[in-house]
Amino acid sequence: MKKFKTPNESRVSITELMLPSHSNFGGKVHGGHILNLMDQIAFACASKHSQCYCVTASVNRVDFLHPVEVGELITLRASINYTGRTSMVVGVRVDSENITEGTKRHCNSSYLTMVAKDNSGKSVEIPGLILENEQAVRRFARSKQRKEEAFSRDTRFDASKFKMEEHLKHLKNENIKIEL
Repeated sequence: MKKFKTPNESRVSITELMLPSHSNFGGKVHGGHILNLMDQIAFACASKHSQCYCVTASVNRVDFLHPVEVGELITLRASINYTGRTSMVVGVRVDSENITEGTKRHCNSSYLTMVAKDNSGKSVEIPGLILENEQAVRRFARSKQRKEEAFSRDTRFDASKFKMEEHLKHLKNENIKIEL
């Protein structure tokens, strides 16, 4: 296995026709179906990079920008944006295309953290990332910062360190009733 790889070496994409079986009660493609496809392509990308079975550790924020209609094509593109010791951040972009009108829309982007595993389920080291251009450096730096912010956010409200008094003033205009 190589010690380092470029994002291009593991980049993958898929295009799929959205069928009536993919729709929700509103007649649009169900967000859960799109999330499933995003997880699949992130797995393929991460496994290609690490040459190992990978599992999803987390999904960073998914904002659905535009609904996807039945009959449209969706294209998902995935690439490695960040590598740690055993984990990697896979950036996934979803675009829809109305094939009769020829219009394309960006539907959403998300970042999935994937962890490489061996046959016994133990995390294994992965190849590092070769950053060949400014865009690759930007994506790596952004993923690193997002990871640090998530850790800070998660530990900030740890029950053993939480001081309610510090937060009550920020809750005054919220749609809540506090009965302590």
